[in-house]
Amino acid sequence: MSDALNRREFLGAGAAGAGAVLLGGQWMGQLAMASEQEEWPPKLPAVKIHKVYVGRTGGIYLSRPTEEIAKFEQYLAKLEGKLGDVKFVGGEVVPPADVNEVVAKLSEADGVLLFHLSGHGGDAPEQAMSQIIDVGLPTAVFSQPFSGHGWMYFPQWQKAGKKVVLLPTSDWSELGHVVALMRVPARMRQTRIIVVGDPQGTAAACSAEQVKQRLGTEMVPVKNEQVIEAHKAVDLKAAEAEAEQYWISKAKEIREPSRDEIINSARMYLAMKNMMIKEGARATTSSHCMGEPAKGCLTYSKLNDQGLVGVCEGDMDATLTMLMFGYAFGVPGFVTDPVFDTSQNALIHFHCTCATRMAGPTSTRLPFTIRTQTDSDRGVSLQVEMPIGQPVTCAKFINLDTMLISTGKIFRITQDELGCRTQFWTKVADAQSMFHNWGCGVLKGGVMALLHRAVFFGDHMQSIKNLGVLMGFNVIEEG
Repeated sequence: MSDALNRREFLGAGAAGAGAVLLGGQWMGQLAMASEQEEWPPKLPAVKIHKVYVGRTGGIYLSRPTEEIAKFEQYLAKLEGKLGDVKFVGGEVVPPADVNEVVAKLSEADGVLLFHLSGHGGDAPEQAMSQIIDVGLPTAVFSQPFSGHGWMYFPQWQKAGKKVVLLPTSDWSELGHVVALMRVPARMRQTRIIVVGDPQGTAAACSAEQVKQRLGTEMVPVKNEQVIEAHKAVDLKAAEAEAEQYWISKAKEIREPSRDEIINSARMYLAMKNMMIKEGARATTSSHCMGEPAKGCLTYSKLNDQGLVGVCEGDMDATLTMLMFGYAFGVPGFVTDPVFDTSQNALIHFHCTCATRMAGPTSTRLPFTIRTQTDSDRGVSLQVEMPIGQPVTCAKFINLDTMLISTGKIFRITQDELGCRTQFWTKVADAQSMFHNWGCGVLKGGVMALLHRAVFFGDHMQSIKNLGVLMGFNVIEEG
């Protein structure tokens, strides 16, 4: 953070407002029992993808083989099992099925998968696909080589702003990639975010009304007093068990914090877990995360380990970004205060909260040391060792309409005392250009809006471009 707004000043500024009713006795009683009554992490209903086969099969010139539809069905059944949270419905063949009857069924679907079997362009198959695409659901068109000449007309749909990804390929695995992306808009509509204190970031992302209208995501305002009361309600023995099982026994090293401080931080995690269960939330962010009763570093780390989202400093843009990447790719993000070293063509990332399962909830935990939080040299935070050579994507969804994105590769780990606990250096395409073009002229606001980015394992550049098409947002490569 800059001298103009250090973290303590930020904490004070965030304490001024909130928007929720204080806890009552009955609510507290329900909260204390929540984790024993509900599944955790909570599961979401399957995303419904309506599949449609359009064109001819049989022995006629430029028709797909008759048995190919059965092969697609087998492939999709396996894909459904692999993804685990997608259900393929429909399966009509047009013709003979009437496209109007197919369109009438799409109100119950979250996305559409169109298989272009054959067509020469401008004839019945393309017209039928166009009618389905015009419904406005996230749609993908899979068109293999030798399926006719209709492919020439497909790009015009995307140029017209339709939410359709085009797959002119023989690689069936691309179906899985695009279906995974189709989950995102549906999941965002099913998501509630607990926002403790004043949200920070771009004006649009901080507006509950705009977030709800644009993404269908609900922001649940909570006062920090509620968090303090929830923290008090957590059984101390449960917190001791949580601290020992997940943190103390698994740490590579414990430096500054005492055992009691670690237990107190584990108690905060259990408090937030109970609140999230009670509110049906899958994400949380707080502008009070560096204050009392405990810093949020361990809380957010474990939530992100579990496939949920916890974001520090009330950053709503980063919260929405991490939700999208989590739903699309199953990986958590690392919120970062980046700096540059142009002599190394490097973008350097650092912060005091970090997931230990950066490759996803079922991955092996990265080595971590339990430390204090850097700015205050108090509380409990993590120093996580990132793997050298790991490709990463750095991104931020801003203004509810644009994704800033870049890619890099981790090449160095440091422990500079001027930086936060977890530090890693990434080689980028052009650090000099990125430095001078930070925000690409579209990101404006205060320190929180301008500074933070989220870093994810993997190169997701093309997939995010496809997601932008499916969800109707812009994608700008930063640098």
